[in-house]
Amino acid sequence: MIRTLLLVLFAGISVVNSMTAQTNKNIFYQKVSSPVRLPSSAGKNVIRLFYPNNIVTAITTNGIFRYQNGKWRSTASNGNWVMAALDGKQNIWLASQKIISNEQGSIIPLPVTMQNDSVSSMLWENDQTLYIGTNRGLYAWNGKWEHVPQLKGIAVNDIISDARQNLWVASEDGLWKSANGKWLNLDNLLMAEGNQRKYYALAAVNNGADVVFSTPYSVGCIAANNEHWVWRSTEGLPYGPVTRIHATGNDFWLGTAKGAIQKDSAWHYYYGKRWLPAAGVNDILKLPTGEVWIATAEGISEIKNVPITLQQKAAYYESVIDRRHNRRGLINISRLATPGDTATSYMENEDNDGLWTSCYLAATCFRYAVSKSPDAKRKAVRTFEALERLETITGIPGYPARSYATASDKVKQSRSPHPKAWHFSPDGKWQWLDDTSSDEITGHIFTLSLFYELVADTAQKPRVKALINRMVTHIIDNDFHLIDFDGKPTRWGVWHPDSLNHSPNWMYERGLNSLQILSFLKTAIHYTGNPKFVKAYQMLVEKHGYARNAVAAKMYGPYETSHSDDILNFFPYYGLFRYAGNDTSYTSFVKSLERSWRNVRNDRMPVWNVMASALLGKDCDLDIALEELREYPLDLVDWTMENSHRWDIVTDPMVDRGRQKQAIHPVPTPESGVSRWNTNPKRLSAGRSGQTEETGTYFLFAYWMGRYYGFWGE
Repeated sequence: MIRTLLLVLFAGISVVNSMTAQTNKNIFYQKVSSPVRLPSSAGKNVIRLFYPNNIVTAITTNGIFRYQNGKWRSTASNGNWVMAALDGKQNIWLASQKIISNEQGSIIPLPVTMQNDSVSSMLWENDQTLYIGTNRGLYAWNGKWEHVPQLKGIAVNDIISDARQNLWVASEDGLWKSANGKWLNLDNLLMAEGNQRKYYALAAVNNGADVVFSTPYSVGCIAANNEHWVWRSTEGLPYGPVTRIHATGNDFWLGTAKGAIQKDSAWHYYYGKRWLPAAGVNDILKLPTGEVWIATAEGISEIKNVPITLQQKAAYYESVIDRRHNRRGLINISRLATPGDTATSYMENEDNDGLWTSCYLAATCFRYAVSKSPDAKRKAVRTFEALERLETITGIPGYPARSYATASDKVKQSRSPHPKAWHFSPDGKWQWLDDTSSDEITGHIFTLSLFYELVADTAQKPRVKALINRMVTHIIDNDFHLIDFDGKPTRWGVWHPDSLNHSPNWMYERGLNSLQILSFLKTAIHYTGNPKFVKAYQMLVEKHGYARNAVAAKMYGPYETSHSDDILNFFPYYGLFRYAGNDTSYTSFVKSLERSWRNVRNDRMPVWNVMASALLGKDCDLDIALEELREYPLDLVDWTMENSHRWDIVTDPMVDRGRQKQAIHPVPTPESGVSRWNTNPKRLSAGRSGQTEETGTYFLFAYWMGRYYGFWGE
């Protein structure tokens, strides 16, 4: 469903953008995968793809299926076919227990000696001679069958001919070449020992002059002009062995048992259900119009480049949120009853609804400030009212709930190891979830200030001020704690000096929570002028060293690195920088942000690049932020993306905080998970098996904040 929607959404803009993409610097090409819907009679297992007579043709185990003018038609079936080939006249030949051509009306029976062989490849050398590669050698048909003696007993994986009419065979015992009827095993003469005498796939390129081959660990080229080359992991080859090679000019597509690989000016890896219906690639076909069809045992994926702008991409994510991510004003992930099928989407309460809704409000505030869109304002007001409701329904002034539902809604119990309970609002109309975290307070204070500055009208501004005042008053009046329904501090709502400065249990949060409370107070001072907040701020800075603590807010390196805390680290900087005035601690805040930025810099997270650039007043890798926004997938289904098997990714000998394998550098965004706010971008395995869909807020926040600060335009 998601892929069908993408095609429909961008069909219109593609036509216009394709004509202007070369002149409009805002347009880039977004890679999109969509399923090719085969007729039910075809089955799913697609073994070969051809383009005879300019007609896309899929060969499945059930037969031949041609696609033309948006419709499929079949010409052969019920053969349990295992291999196929084209002859010189573009006729299709199928192989199983016999070889047939419907176009020719011909049948070539297999000899008894081949009946138990596994057919791996077929090639028509000319109108008379057909070669069949099997697990027990190479056979030639020229009116009768001959078992090529030089390759008897050797498993053949692929066979091609080059521009000079030489035959090439990739086998389990060498790369063979036949010139003028003489067979040579090049591994006995020339080939590198590292090839292990094993070859899997072949392709003739450069008008047939050069031969490309694959080995257990490489893809290489024997060039007619002696400019040979080899791709290994050191050159960027992601995985192998490569079992299919398809080349058009300098655009190479490679098939493996775990995904497809593209090599143009860079490397691209397509693995996981974001890209393919099954892991193993049977064949690849690039169409003249640029689309690439990838055949697997579970069907065909089409990968294409869609011309698009970042603003159009943002509009698409907004449409996704409108359809599947608004639960009574709260914005969060949606769940999919059938993994990957967004038609089965539903929403339920989540433990951090308050934080993620705050993130969406921030994105929408920046969007309205840039665009003055009535839609943006309506959504910003709606989302502000949801945050306001989180506080008013608890009946505890200044204490917002983690989440809410109506009194009649069915709610999901939290699976957190820290106990959480549902309560009814004082008027009995709502339910709310307790044990509110510092996550929620950090998100609320930051985004409420944005709403006040960028969106709120004269009637809403007093409500924003009052809400900020109640929340910060609650913390100060409760000795720097967030006090729950039971009169006790919540698990994470602690900013008290005794805890942060003296308790071993809060060593990790010392700098982080010091930064937070100072930002809360600075924001409250700006909006209320309450001397109680001024006194509390001065006490924490002068007596308890909170500004010094804040310099070391980001924990990393020899300590446990928590990407889930990066939001709680970066959001507070906004209030401290915006409302610092002539604060003598300002230099400490600058040191803190510069230090935090340095230590997330190689994560390539555009949200932090943009925020650091805006607040520090300098370019904090905005080019990388822009690149990452362009690379972020349109498909927001949280597929599992596995990369632990890859050759090109250098693995960190140290696992991450979840004891999961991680890379030295971030996994490329199109090849990793979609949940980027609070996840480790270097983790080799990411995602939730297609059981949820993200909102796109991660993109929207970075994009619209960047627009607001003039970092890029449309």
